[in-house]
Amino acid sequence: MSDHAVLHVKGRILVGPEEVRDDLWIVDGRISYDRPVGARDIRTVVGWALPGLVDAHCHVGLGPHGPVAEDVAEKQALADREAGTLLIRDAGSPSDTRWIDDRDDLPKIIRAGRHIARTRRYIRGYAHEIEPDDLVAYVAQEARRGDGWVKLVGDWIDRDLGDLSAVWPREALDAAIAEAHRLGVRVTAHCFSADSLPDLVGAGIDCIEHATGLTEDLIPLFVEHGVAIVPTLVNIATFPQLAAAGEGKFPRWSAHMRRLHERRYDTVRSAYDAGIPVYVGTDAGGTLPHGLAAAEVAELVAAGIPPVEALAATTWKARAWLGRPGLEEGAAADLVVYEADPRADVRVLAAPHRVVLNGRVAA
Repeated sequence: MSDHAVLHVKGRILVGPEEVRDDLWIVDGRISYDRPVGARDIRTVVGWALPGLVDAHCHVGLGPHGPVAEDVAEKQALADREAGTLLIRDAGSPSDTRWIDDRDDLPKIIRAGRHIARTRRYIRGYAHEIEPDDLVAYVAQEARRGDGWVKLVGDWIDRDLGDLSAVWPREALDAAIAEAHRLGVRVTAHCFSADSLPDLVGAGIDCIEHATGLTEDLIPLFVEHGVAIVPTLVNIATFPQLAAAGEGKFPRWSAHMRRLHERRYDTVRSAYDAGIPVYVGTDAGGTLPHGLAAAEVAELVAAGIPPVEALAATTWKARAWLGRPGLEEGAAADLVVYEADPRADVRVLAAPHRVVLNGRVAA
């Protein structure tokens, strides 16, 4: 396909869950719903088209022990692209991945800077590990380094307690989240347990990652404050293995992790039923492979979220939440084409027919 070629996507263009068109044209990397006048060099792709998938919790540039080399980060981003993920909210990474912004063949990334954690209360090599008096300063620093988000670690295992516990005092959270909002950025936090949630939500947090500790009595608080969740169920699936590995040293923590895993689907379904916004995120990077967005959508359906809503959580609604366009007139042509209707069966997402990024067929 030449630089001046026109790509014609024909079949069913899912502009929204109810808005379907028959044709879409791509000229100079942009979407048009009008056939370009005088177009000659036309390539046609047929199928069901969706906006490029969103992974709202992904870590490009992160490996099991911290930052990775650029060639490894590139392979991570390519794995996401091959799976149809074309927009990533990188929910914390110690790597500088700004070079990816200069590559029109790699997914677009919205960064949250580096994780901010309490000293010795997170995975070694991942986060800035600080004390509460420094939280405001580090939030401001990562706000300037990110793309509209900051990532806190809200809870982690307390070795003296032998279980998960909150890591930040309320007054530190109040000041830090207020500073983030003053700077025009949103704040999200890693949270497995319940005890960190009331203070984070009360302090004005915008999103909670994992949210396995969300309980029926906390759900109204999330609804009242408009807090979203990104459940990362493909990551929560690893809890039994983590619990088994920690059983000997931290039996209380292990039992807690098993309980969180056992009720994971009920937790997500209750949140959805109450009206809490739920978005797709995989927690890829670290120990999980990239390219798992389709599997996460299937997990949301297994939890009881209707298929079209689970699909929206990685397409139309997710892009609107992150302030990025979908299949709109004049938008960058980032889309995925499938051979069958993903609204009828979300498992279709696991096998993209074509991936189009910045107007070019990438896969």
